[in-house]
Formats: sequence, C-alpha cells, structure tokens
Amino acid sequence: MPNISRDEVAHLARLARLAVTDDELDVFAGQLDQILDSVAKVSEVAEEDVPPTSHAVPLTNVFREDTVRPSLEQQDALAAAPAAEDGRFRVPRILGEEQ
Repeated sequence: MPNISRDEVAHLARLARLAVTDDELDVFAGQLDQILDSVAKVSEVAEEDVPPTSHAVPLTNVFREDTVRPSLEQQDALAAAPAAEDGRFRVPRILGEEQ
C-alpha cells in the first residue's frame, strides 16, 4: 500500500512551485514512497537508549588560547596601500553606482 499518493505529490510540487509532468508524478510518487518506507524501517530499529548522532565518530573542536602578539602598526599597514583615508584603506565604490 503506497504511503504517498500521486495527488499528494502534485500538491507538494505546487507548494514547491515545481512544474512536473504526469509521468514525473508517477515516478516521484514511487521514489517518495520508497523514501518513506526506508524512514519507517529506521524508526522501527531506533531504540530509546540510543542517542541521536550527527557523525559516525566523535568530533572535538580544538581551540588555541588567544595570545596578544606584536603586529603591524597602522601606518606600516597602510604604507603599501594604493590609497588611504582617515587611517583606513580607501577602495573604489562598487555599490550604488547604477542608481
């Protein structure tokens, strides 16, 4: 017994604003039915004591301590700039030129 009908697929296609043919409705109904059956099988196997996972192996973020280190002075950083203004890099305007 199919879990999803051809009419339901057509309704989903309309909601998603997808243009599908009659042949595609039949194909998609079959494919979505297989997907729903597979999800149902997984739901049957899932146990209450098995925690949900997002990865097969545990992942850990590795962070380093933030340390203050010497860096360029503002004047040194701007020294090689083609244009600078008010202590900042001056770049050509790219937004709003067409208006």
